[in-house]
Amino acid sequence: MSNEIKLGFCNPPEPVYLYVKNGELSGESYLWYHFNIEEDKTIPVQHRGLTGYLSELRVTAKEFKKKENIKLDIVVTSDEVYVIRTGIETNFAKTFLLSASLVQDFSKPLIIAVTSGEENTVFCRLYDATTKVRIRKEWNANADWGAIITEIQSRLGTSASLPLTSEQPPHPQDLRVKQIRTLLNYPLDLVKEYLQFQDVDRPSLLPVNKIDSLVKAMCLAWAVDKFENPNDAESSYQKQVLDAIASGADEVAAIRSWMQQLTTVKAGVA
Repeated sequence: MSNEIKLGFCNPPEPVYLYVKNGELSGESYLWYHFNIEEDKTIPVQHRGLTGYLSELRVTAKEFKKKENIKLDIVVTSDEVYVIRTGIETNFAKTFLLSASLVQDFSKPLIIAVTSGEENTVFCRLYDATTKVRIRKEWNANADWGAIITEIQSRLGTSASLPLTSEQPPHPQDLRVKQIRTLLNYPLDLVKEYLQFQDVDRPSLLPVNKIDSLVKAMCLAWAVDKFENPNDAESSYQKQVLDAIASGADEVAAIRSWMQQLTTVKAGVA
């Protein structure tokens, strides 16, 4: 890369923010776009890939419609500095993280590409820009996303960098337990009791299998009055929730669907 500085008029060296969405504008489909704030205008990006150097990975909290949303910022140095901003729980973020976890040397350029999936979902494909070989890791819905982010940040040399917000955003595993506990209306005191028994004060300090056990315990506690035999509840949870997650379903969505199904069945019996 040339270090020569071109003198004269130029645009301010502000990053270009890219957002991921399976959308359509004026009859043209797109998978990512950038946004002109001054003109309140969505500008689709027709190219499916961006070549550059991954320079930073940030987790930040942004407020949207009075709710806090956790975002993953993928910072890419290219002809411009691009920041790909996406929800931490999106398929794009997760497929990017799985692939990027295999990269050992971030001094080499990568191609970050968008590809469409079913029901308006967007996935990430990562390539070695030199060899054009795809970097691919098997899908794992229960991966420890927080640990993967920390490991990538460590390889980038940015593990000590501060997030964009003044407060440290919640760890994805802490957020996971909070969302499911709220959905199930499970007592917070029982979660705290479980954590104390494990000698920790938050779920993210537990191994993933322990968090999975906590989630399962909360779900089965909710379902306890839906079955005469506890084994039937566990079998239902395995088939309707765990098997759905293994097939790529979102965990919270799978649990919500399971709850609705059992509630409907019980209402019919009554």
